[in-house]
Amino acid sequence: MSFDLAAADFPAPEDPDAVPAWTNLVLELSRAPYITIAAIRGRTRGGGNELALALDLRCASREKAIFGQPEAGSGLLPGGGGTERLPRAIGRDRALEAILTSDDYDADTVERWGWITRALPDSELDAFVGTVAARLAAFDRTSLASAKAQINRASLPPDADLVAAYGEFTRSLTLPGFLTRAAGTQAVVEQAVVEQAVVEQAVVEQAGIDFEYRLGHYIGIANRQR
Repeated sequence: MSFDLAAADFPAPEDPDAVPAWTNLVLELSRAPYITIAAIRGRTRGGGNELALALDLRCASREKAIFGQPEAGSGLLPGGGGTERLPRAIGRDRALEAILTSDDYDADTVERWGWITRALPDSELDAFVGTVAARLAAFDRTSLASAKAQINRASLPPDADLVAAYGEFTRSLTLPGFLTRAAGTQAVVEQAVVEQAVVEQAVVEQAGIDFEYRLGHYIGIANRQR
């Protein structure tokens, strides 16, 4: 799934006391009276990573999963709980590295840091998740929900912090740093196309795909070229 930073539009609620829809989604997932398990085999960055952090268990393909919070490198601020949940999962220093560098991280690294529950060979991912889900399904639902609620009390950030983060994110969409970097990132993609011997539609599409796959790499290039 591609995302055009220059076309980003995340309006704040008209009611200043209302919880933004995105914030409400991740909050409701975290406190839902059932257990959620993610099977991740792709690029999980920004809002995608924040959605994964809102789930209870996160299992990822060693070969195919990539994680990151690229907002700061794009002149933005995370707005879906990344700055609130990630430090609680991996510690302040590693969260600072991940968020400030806006780099990509493979599944083995994020498993070692505690960012995800498990990293597994891709061929084993679905079977493992299915086994865990079947095991939990055999347990008493009230006991599972109550245990989750107790762990939530000990580990989740206050709801108000996520609401505040979303507001800071929407404000960052209007800042010169983001607007400049959005244009600069597009220029990096266009340069990658120009450097090809023949500019054809297939070449343009391949450059876009490579940008999606190696976003952390390209964010670093775009900022160095400013």
